[in-house]
Parts: sequence; C-alpha cells; structure tokens
Amino acid sequence: MNATVVGGGLAGLAAAIELADAGVEVTLHEARSRLGGATFSFERNGLWLDNGQHVALRCCTAYLGFLRRIGSDHLLPLQQRLDVPVLREGARSASIARVRLPAPLHLAPSLLAYAPLSIGERIAAVRAALALKRLDPDDAALDSERFGDWLREHGQTPNAISSLWNLIALPTLNLPAGEASLGAAVKVFRTGLLDSGDAGDIGIPSAPFQRLHADPAQAAIEAGGGRVVVSSAVRAEDLDELLDAGPVVLALPPHAAAEFVPVDVEGLGESPIVNLHVHYDRRVLDVPLAAALGSPVQFVFDRTLPSGAREGQLLAVSLSHAVDEIGMSVGALRNRYLPALERLLPAARGAKVIDVAATHEPRATFRAAPGVRRLRPGPRTARDGLYLAGAWTDTGWPATMESAVRSGITAARAAIFAREREAVA
Repeated sequence: MNATVVGGGLAGLAAAIELADAGVEVTLHEARSRLGGATFSFERNGLWLDNGQHVALRCCTAYLGFLRRIGSDHLLPLQQRLDVPVLREGARSASIARVRLPAPLHLAPSLLAYAPLSIGERIAAVRAALALKRLDPDDAALDSERFGDWLREHGQTPNAISSLWNLIALPTLNLPAGEASLGAAVKVFRTGLLDSGDAGDIGIPSAPFQRLHADPAQAAIEAGGGRVVVSSAVRAEDLDELLDAGPVVLALPPHAAAEFVPVDVEGLGESPIVNLHVHYDRRVLDVPLAAALGSPVQFVFDRTLPSGAREGQLLAVSLSHAVDEIGMSVGALRNRYLPALERLLPAARGAKVIDVAATHEPRATFRAAPGVRRLRPGPRTARDGLYLAGAWTDTGWPATMESAVRSGITAARAAIFAREREAVA
C-alpha cells in the first residue's frame, strides 16, 4: 500500500510515522523548505529560536507518545509537580501549584492561598472549580455558551477571571474566557487540572523544535521506508494522480485545506500569537517559566540553554490572542515589553539587551469560540481515500500539539482501516 501525506507539521509527521509503522510506503510532501509546521525553529545570530513557546502537559498522552516513538522524549522534561510562579508589578509573587493529594484536592491549598484574590474570591474559585468538574466536555450543548458567562454565573468576579481563570484559559485556548466556548474550557480545565492530580505537570522543551520534532521525526519516517520531500508543494490539480496511487492525508491548516475540500474558514476564524525573544547580557529570571499579572507580559520562559546562548540569558515572552500585537513591529514590541519586563524582573533594570526578535503568527489557531466545535471536521472527507488532519480538526482538544498529533494518528488509522476493509471485501 502506498500513501501520501501533505504537510510536514506535527499532524503530518504523526500521520506519516503511523502509516510507516503499519508497513505503508508513505511519502510526505512539505511545501516549505523545513518541517515542523506551527512548531519550527530558525537560526538568528548563531542562536536557535522557536517561532513560539509551546509546552505540553502530562495529560498530553498522544504527544508524549509521539516523542517517545521518535526518540526525543528526553528533550521534554516534565515537572515533578505543577508549579507556576505568578509575577506581579509592585507586589509579591504568587503561584499556582499542586500538592500530593488526589484531584481536585491537589489544587485546593494553592487556590486558598492565592494572593491576587481576596479570601472570598478564593473560596468562590474553589466552588467554581468543583462545579466545573461536574460538567461533561463531550456535552455539545456546552459549546453554545461562553466560558466567561458561566464563570460570572458561578460567582467569579472580574478580578478572579483575569487573575486566575484567564491565566489558564488564554494560553490553552488562545482566547480570553469572555470569548471562549464553555465546552472548550471544560475540556482544558477538567483534562489538564481537575480529573487527575498530575495531569497539569508542565513539560518545557530543553531543545529547539528542530531537534525535538523535525529531525527525529524525519529520521523515523525514513527508517520505516518512507520518504520526506521538502520544498514540494501539492496543489488541488495533483490530487487525482495521488489518490490513484493510494490514500492521501491532508495535514494542512484550514485555509490551505480549503483549496482541496470544503472548509468553513471564516466560521473557524483565527486567533494570533506573538512571541518576543529578548537576549540579556546577564541572568534576569531565576525560574524556567513564570506567568504575569497586571502587566502586558503574559508568560515568560528561560530559553538560554535550548537556544545555545553562551552568555547572558535568552527569554521568550509568549503573547496569546495577540490581536493588538500582531500588527506591531519589532521596535514597537520592544518599546512596550522591555519596560514591562523591567517592572516584573528587578534584575533586568540594569541589564544590557543584546538582541530582540519577534515572531508573528496571525493564523496561529482557530477561534475556540461558541459554536465552532460543529465546524471542526473529522478525518474522513466526502472523497474516497482523502483524509484530513490538523490541530483544527475534531479531536476534542483545543488547537494544541496534542490535538495535532491525535489528528494525524486518527487520519492514518482511518486510511489503513479503509484499505484493509477493501482488501477483505
């Protein structure tokens, strides 16, 4: 059996490996000169930078299994226990952390001591978390409601929403709670935090995505007898010939997949992400990652070792739902965010900035807004032998690395099953 995968992002890489492992002669085509899709690395001034700061949680079982399969899981160390420092301008830092208690009690001490909230807000947050745990993420009716409306109905103040709930919703859904689907939020909070005590432990790559994903995945595909062809665009007029040879998995973003099959690109929408990469001449952040409140900074990560920097410290500032920042130049971002970093990190005030770079992803994810779930297609299309994959397809997960890998595996298995059924018939 021959098969073609179109697209070399995580979904396409996962699909190609699944096909190769099943004995399929697979060829993967990537239009760009590099693999990685929405998770790619580039070199700047001798350092390796990632286009965006992605992390994984312990609950991301498909993604972690993908890393084990390609032999790079050692490059994604997981926290022993969830611990996210929360920096605040002009105030003591707080944290969201778990203790060794069964879920959901593992988060109770952290919530009850969470300084950005009043005592009343903390108690109300615990009650809301317990109510959220009782909701079913597979209940389609939840996708018609806004998460922010549900939070307000359950006693959450504007301060609690911005200081606690958005701290988690914004980076995982790429939308603030006020705009996000309740169903999508239930999936995130239940799967990532409330259903299992260790589910939310964070894994931060210790190497650039080129080493974590692209290089080892290509090696795994080729070791299985497959081919990887970069700078090889596949167009709609090529599809008939490819399908004559075997099944085709389209592992493309929505706007690109729409050239081959009907996709409601406008309905799915888009939500941008911007990352700012700041290289200081000295160490200014003493933890691997931190969230921020009362600041334009959302999350900041230490990327010094993964980048290969031999001096100072390289920070990545991750900005989700960056609707204002997506149109800002590097200079404008620098003017806004360097003073903000200095207000959060006292050590940065006397530090020299060696370099600043920015990556803009205007179509980073679809909008996880109410009503979008029904627009996310499954792996099968109306055309025999043609399958869809991508973080935007109907995986039950938000647009994450986990969703991308799940989609690729699901599409590949659907193609294999269909051919096996044809062979039996």
